[in-house]
Amino acid sequence: MAKSALKHSTRRQAAAAPRELRTARATAVAPALDRLIHERLRLGIVSALAANDSLTFGDLKSLVDSTDGNLSVHARKLEDAGYISCTKSFEGRVPKTEYKITTAGRRALENYLNHMETLIQQMRNS
Repeated sequence: MAKSALKHSTRRQAAAAPRELRTARATAVAPALDRLIHERLRLGIVSALAANDSLTFGDLKSLVDSTDGNLSVHARKLEDAGYISCTKSFEGRVPKTEYKITTAGRRALENYLNHMETLIQQMRNS
């Protein structure tokens, strides 16, 4: 290996070392981030449901400022993970979809918030 290539490689390794140290420290203090909840719309859905006993599709759509299709896709992912439940019924001839947060969803949100608080605290103490 040429001297310049070796020198460049050594610099790259030295620059990466502090990043690896920060990552290792953050991993030791905080558990892995829940990527399912971390997405903006899904975090909004879970948060809105945590603050309410239940919400209809229309109310939830309005609260998180989403389109029908986008809300349906993200709500389904949360439902598949067991974080929210969905009940479909009819009021007369009008379909009604109602969502509630589950115990697992509430626990996942609490863990996510604790994780974020830990990261914020680490950044303020750095």
